[in-house]
Amino acid sequence: QVQLVESGGGLVQPGGSLRLSCAASGITFSLYKMGWYRQAPEKQRELVAIITRNNTTTYQPSLKGRFTISRDNAKNTVYLQMNSLKPEDTAVYSCDASFGALHYWGQGTQVSVSS
Repeated sequence: QVQLVESGGGLVQPGGSLRLSCAASGITFSLYKMGWYRQAPEKQRELVAIITRNNTTTYQPSLKGRFTISRDNAKNTVYLQMNSLKPEDTAVYSCDASFGALHYWGQGTQVSVSS
């Protein structure tokens, strides 16, 4: 059974930082492309960042420089370091694992940026 479990979300003040984690099980993690997506209330889900199995990264252009995606294949975990957070970063953040036609999603973790 495949599971992706996100953690690390919460309430943070503007300008603060959070590191999200997504722990995967039931897949050969090192073979999968991993991604972070987010969905704000009443908005469509959007790409945050992707990291391939070769550690090539892609970011939503507006987030590059503030957000950093990384992976630890030994821990079957992908991370999202988020710095200089803004209220508009408030959303549910979910991770995605993909390999060919296979896609798996986690349940998501809420990130709220507010003073």
